[in-house]
Amino acid sequence: MLIFLFVLHSANVQLGGGGHASHHFCGKRIQTYRYPFSGTLCNMAKKKRLRLIAEMARKIRAYRELKSRPRESQKYALDHETMRRPLTGKMLPVLAWQDVRRESRLFSLLAGMRLFGVGRMFTRKSWLEDHNEPSFWQITKVKVDYTAENMDHGKAWGVLTYKGKKESEMKEVDKVMYHDWRLIPKHMEQQFKDFEPLPEPPVRHVPYPPLLRAMMLAHRKTGGSTVLDEPALPLQRDVVLNKDYFRRQEKERRSKEGTAV
Repeated sequence: MLIFLFVLHSANVQLGGGGHASHHFCGKRIQTYRYPFSGTLCNMAKKKRLRLIAEMARKIRAYRELKSRPRESQKYALDHETMRRPLTGKMLPVLAWQDVRRESRLFSLLAGMRLFGVGRMFTRKSWLEDHNEPSFWQITKVKVDYTAENMDHGKAWGVLTYKGKKESEMKEVDKVMYHDWRLIPKHMEQQFKDFEPLPEPPVRHVPYPPLLRAMMLAHRKTGGSTVLDEPALPLQRDVVLNKDYFRRQEKERRSKEGTAV
């Protein structure tokens, strides 16, 4: 290819000073450059090689991997005699055996209700035992796994009220496979909603360590600040390191990297 371009250039362009030249080869325009010291030509526009078959194969592998993942009905299936998961063979903790026999999962309750329980309120046994303030989910959306035998698996979304504080946004209900969900009767729903949480206590402050306090006061003097308040450290954590925080971090990371397909 380079020999052909060199011969073509020699026939039409005089060798001498450096410059650009355009040629047509197989219906395509090729931009070339002639070096002034040698008269050789090089291709300045190198196109990235498209590997369409390899890209298609990568997408097919990602799609097959996505389709081969076990469904939730297979992942969370349980043998009540041995208390083991048939898919993984893992045994449930001994402390959970009593709840498995007596309590229900969320979708076990939703499967037998009208409209799969949309609009109803559900709480958990652990919340009733651990907190005096009402904690519950109000279901707003349900996506049922129709491939499950009793349609008792899937995903649910709702508005969470935790310790009497209601959140403003709808989000996915977590731990739906736990055996401690309970339906709140309709005659008690208003009692859960009318609860008024106590006002939050004021933020406490403690003094900084002596060396750090001296550094902050020296920084104020060098910066010309006229603030006379004693520097104090607030005993309040601005970032709540709960599951939603890590989910947002993971979503931001995936949005930057892109998806597999």
